[in-house]
Amino acid sequence: MFEIIIYIGYFLLGINFILFAIKLNKKMPRSFYIFTFYLLVMIVIQFFTSYLKSIHKNNLYLSHFYFILQFILLSFFYLEIIKNPFQRKVIKIAVPFCLTLLGLQYYLNEELLHKFNLFEIFVTSFLIIIFSMFHFYNILNEKKKYYYLNTGILLYLFGSTVLFISGNLITRLDLAPSKIIWILNSVLYIVYQVFILLEWKEIFLNKEKLDYDK
Repeated sequence: MFEIIIYIGYFLLGINFILFAIKLNKKMPRSFYIFTFYLLVMIVIQFFTSYLKSIHKNNLYLSHFYFILQFILLSFFYLEIIKNPFQRKVIKIAVPFCLTLLGLQYYLNEELLHKFNLFEIFVTSFLIIIFSMFHFYNILNEKKKYYYLNTGILLYLFGSTVLFISGNLITRLDLAPSKIIWILNSVLYIVYQVFILLEWKEIFLNKEKLDYDK
């Protein structure tokens, strides 16, 4: 049952990437390209994570690629769709500052590379949640561009952060509670992918087209 839930999330991720990729053209905004590339990067990381697990190799170090690359790519995504000067300045300052802190942390404690880094999980997810709230505020009185996508990002990162914040404890838990944590995260991931699919539908199948270039 647990494996089925995981593979449903992978399947939806693959479907979403294909749907976004086949719509890439010169008319699409740069934000669309960035998010499509984000989906591709997530597929690559998930593939290697599953492969290492299948051959019983430690794959915890891939979590750093997952969280950091997700942080970088979604930050660029929000930098593209957010036009407010102050909010853009916050993003431009927060991203390099966060990456510098993480780089310093790993330099001082290399052991963190082999397990979940609670600080990394919290700070990267928390900042993206802030950027997501910026966008929600901006579209209160405007057309709801990237509404479903932004909702999915907010729900997934908020929920998964609560689960992953206990990441270092997961490896010490018995099998049953450990599975509960991962099942909940997998369900959240499915919900996230459904919201991405809804966003694709909104962009390409909604009769009232939104102008994503502005």
